[in-house]
Amino acid sequence: MAQKKTIAVIGGGAAGLMAAAYAAEICDPDTDEILLIEQNDRMGKKLRITGKGRCNLTNDCDRDEFLANVSTNPRFLYAALAGFDTGDTQEYFEALGVPLKVERGKRVFPVSDKAGDVVEALVRRCREMGVKTLQGRVTSVHTHTDDGRPAVTSLRVAGKDILVSAAILCTGGCSYPVTGSDGNGYKLAEALGHTIVTPKASLVPLVCEGNLCPRMMGLSLRNVSLRVKDTTKNKFIYEDFGEMLFTHYGVTGPLILSASAHIPDVESGKYELHINLKPALDDAELDARILSDFKKYANRDFINALSDLLPVKAIGPVVELTGIDPRVKVNAITKERRRALVSVLHDITIRPIRTRPIAEAIVTKGGVKVSEVDPKTMESKLVDGFYFAGEVLDVDAYTGGFNLQIAFSTARLAAQSAVWGM
Repeated sequence: MAQKKTIAVIGGGAAGLMAAAYAAEICDPDTDEILLIEQNDRMGKKLRITGKGRCNLTNDCDRDEFLANVSTNPRFLYAALAGFDTGDTQEYFEALGVPLKVERGKRVFPVSDKAGDVVEALVRRCREMGVKTLQGRVTSVHTHTDDGRPAVTSLRVAGKDILVSAAILCTGGCSYPVTGSDGNGYKLAEALGHTIVTPKASLVPLVCEGNLCPRMMGLSLRNVSLRVKDTTKNKFIYEDFGEMLFTHYGVTGPLILSASAHIPDVESGKYELHINLKPALDDAELDARILSDFKKYANRDFINALSDLLPVKAIGPVVELTGIDPRVKVNAITKERRRALVSVLHDITIRPIRTRPIAEAIVTKGGVKVSEVDPKTMESKLVDGFYFAGEVLDVDAYTGGFNLQIAFSTARLAAQSAVWGM
C-alpha cells in the first residue's frame, strides 16, 4: 500500500483550524493525510479570548464594504473572499451547531457569547474528519530543489523530521505572544527567502500625554463619539461611535482600537483625539439639560451638581477643563459659563504619543510580503507546496470581525489549493 501524502497545517488558531478542517473535508482519505501541528497544549488559544471572550467571528456585509475595511493590501483578498465570504462563514458555523447573531456595526457573534463555542466547533470538525494532531514547535522547513525551484519536503518538529507533501503556515503574527503568536512563522518564512514587512501593532491601546487619563482611570464610557484629527493637515481623518475606557497610561476600548488602525504613525505626535461625551444632544439641548440639573441643585456647589450628568470619575476633570470655580453655586453660573461646560462635554481633547507594546495589540500589521504569494492559491511564489493563511500575511483590517474573516477565507483557499495541487 502506497504511503499517504501528508498536508501539514502549522498552527492551531483560527486559520489553522479552518484550514485543517476544510482540507480534511475535500481530500481523499485513502491517499491523503491532514496533520495539524500546534505548539500549545490546546488549540485556538488566541481565538478563545477574541472579542473579550465573545468572538466577533465575521461581519455581515457585502464584499465591497468588507474590502473598504481592510487597511492593508485589500486587493490581495479578492480570490479568497470570492471563494468563502462572510455569508459562507455564517452558514458554515451555523451548520457546525453554533447559532449566530448580528449586532451593531453588522458584527457577528455566537448567540452564546462564548468564543469557546467557535473553537470547539472547529476542533470537533477536525476530529470528525480524521485530522491528526501533533503538539510541538516547527523549527525549520526543509526543501528539495527540482527543475530550479525548491519544493517543501519535510518539517522539523520537536527534534524530528516529518515528511510532508505540502504545508500551510498559519502561525499568526506577534501580538499576544503568550497565546503562541510569537513571530515564529516569520522566521520560518524568512528562512525560505520570503520578505517580512516589519511587524507593527494595530488595533492597539494608545498612550496619551498629560494627567487627564490617569485621573479618570477605570472609567468606561458608552455611547460616546470619537474623532481623530491630523493637526498637520487640520483635518479629521476618522470618526466613530461606541465604547472606550480610560487607563493609567491612556485610552483603550473598541473606539480606540479602531482609531489606532487609522494612525499608524502615532509616535509623530501629530494627532488629537476629540471625545464627545454627549453626542446625542446638540448644544441647545445639552444646555437645556444642564439648566434643568442646575435648577434641581440650585444651592449646591458646581462640582456637586453634575452627578446626574456625568460619572463620578469624570466630574473633577470636566470641572477643571471648564475653568469654572468648582465651589461656585450653580445658581450663580452665567450663560457664558454654561457654554464653556457644553463645549467641554462635546469636545474633550487628548493627544496620543505612542501605542502600547505590540504584545498588547489585537492584530499585527506587517508580515509575509504578499507580492511573494499567489493570491489565487495562497501558495508561495518561491517554494512549491508552501502556503500561507491568516495573520502571518501582510494583510490586516479594522475591528468588526474582518480580521477573523480574512483568516477563514485565506485558510479555505490555501487548504483547497494544497489538496488539489498535489
